Amino acid sequence: MTPFERRTRACQQRLRDHGATAAVLFPSRNLQYTTGFVEEPSERPLFFIVPAEGDPVFVVPELYGQQVRAETWVSDVRTWGDDDDPLALTEAVVSELSIETHESRLLVDDTMWAQFTQALHALFPTATFGLASAVLGPLRCRKDDAEIEALREAAAITDQVVASIRGLGSDAIGMTETELAADIETRLEAAGGTGVSFEPTIAAGPNGAKPHHGHGEREIRAGEPVVLDFGTRASGYPSDQTRTFVFGGEPATTVTAVHEVVRNAQAAAIEAVEPGVAAGAVDSAAREVVESAGYGEQFIHRTGHGVGLEVHEEPYIVADNDRSLEPGMVFSVEPGVYVPGEFGVRIEDLVIVTDEGCERLNHADRGWKCE
Repeated sequence: MTPFERRTRACQQRLRDHGATAAVLFPSRNLQYTTGFVEEPSERPLFFIVPAEGDPVFVVPELYGQQVRAETWVSDVRTWGDDDDPLALTEAVVSELSIETHESRLLVDDTMWAQFTQALHALFPTATFGLASAVLGPLRCRKDDAEIEALREAAAITDQVVASIRGLGSDAIGMTETELAADIETRLEAAGGTGVSFEPTIAAGPNGAKPHHGHGEREIRAGEPVVLDFGTRASGYPSDQTRTFVFGGEPATTVTAVHEVVRNAQAAAIEAVEPGVAAGAVDSAAREVVESAGYGEQFIHRTGHGVGLEVHEEPYIVADNDRSLEPGMVFSVEPGVYVPGEFGVRIEDLVIVTDEGCERLNHADRGWKCE
């Protein structure tokens, strides 16, 4: 049994546990998780119908038929041509699977386009609808061995590039943020990564005080901190890592002091990670260090977020989240301090919850000095 079939069968068990009749998935990370098939949504309906009992069925445009049969574990692939009615085929498949539409409960993909959810509502007016995340969210939250291996690979590639960027030292002075972002993307590809997992943040000087600055035409200057937040993908899974560097010259004492506070906050949060601990407690561990140093009001975001097929997913490491951590969960730990108009500091690593604590996925030097 492939990992994708195993995940689909686990989804079916959760459908039964939740009293749901079926899940209807759409081109999305949920579809990738259960079948391995990756495609962008389009105006052509493409559904993966997962009944609570029995084998699932793909309903796909004819031009995808061979591809879906070759690239997925699913044996039942129904196709429709451009002259056919795909919704009539969908209705027939649902009937054939003995999914009762009267008082049934269908869970649709969270990101399914409104035009298709409306069409399903029209096809099955007596059914109640919910979101597929109700059954797939808890499954995706705990990574299996194949997922963890991919996440390790992506993290190792990013570690390698972080080290090479640190090695630029004073050669980075005079580069624009955008030029450095392009250089990082090239290095990630050369190291074996697949593109970038999100648009890199390269935020120099006062731009570092904006957590999601992105990158622009500001030049990197000696003695100022630069926040670098980037990642790549390996086997479909992303990395996400942040370091704050000073590429040349000596930073102000305030910068080095804040950097030490953030580094200590991250260490305290990671030390708090273990099974059974509430996600909010990890956030609190980081926040207490920052607040004690007098920068509580400058720590303006949650401490972390889950990472899987999506860069941001459950669990969210945020205050008041009572969800207990479980082995196999993977998330970022990324406290930051942002001084408006002056600078910002953020340090981020991914961790895996283990049976006894956690394992860091990132190992690149966390210091600020580059040489």
